[in-house]
Amino acid sequence: MKSIKPGLLNLATSYVDDRIKILHANINDLKEALKLETKCSMGDKYETDRAMLHLEFEKLSGQIEQYGKLKKTLNHIEANSVHSKVQFGSVINTTGPNYFIAIPAGVLNYEDENFYAVGYQTPVARELIGKSTGDNFTINGESYKITAII
Repeated sequence: MKSIKPGLLNLATSYVDDRIKILHANINDLKEALKLETKCSMGDKYETDRAMLHLEFEKLSGQIEQYGKLKKTLNHIEANSVHSKVQFGSVINTTGPNYFIAIPAGVLNYEDENFYAVGYQTPVARELIGKSTGDNFTINGESYKITAII
């Protein structure tokens, strides 16, 4: 069971890295579009198009910054640590969905098992934090039991 956390951590890191690569590719596309706009400059349309491209560039840069923060968050998780109570970095097996308290990365599939990667401040994480194996919890009106914490 201990090998689950390093695997999930790698999947979450890949999730972030993939998003950053896509955003960098989009920025490069915008830079190319900006070069083309410069070549065919014509009055107000030119200024409007350039302004729109700059706004999009700023938006993408902000997203890259956010994903960078998520990556730093992942760096704080000790891959081989085991927890007795749910906390940041815990992997939680339940009678229902399984969770990885780390970053909001959606469903991570590891060895044919799904884990919901959720951020520490999410309602799901807040419901689980501090609980132990055998404790019950309720998510969206459904009750579950924690069967293991890693």
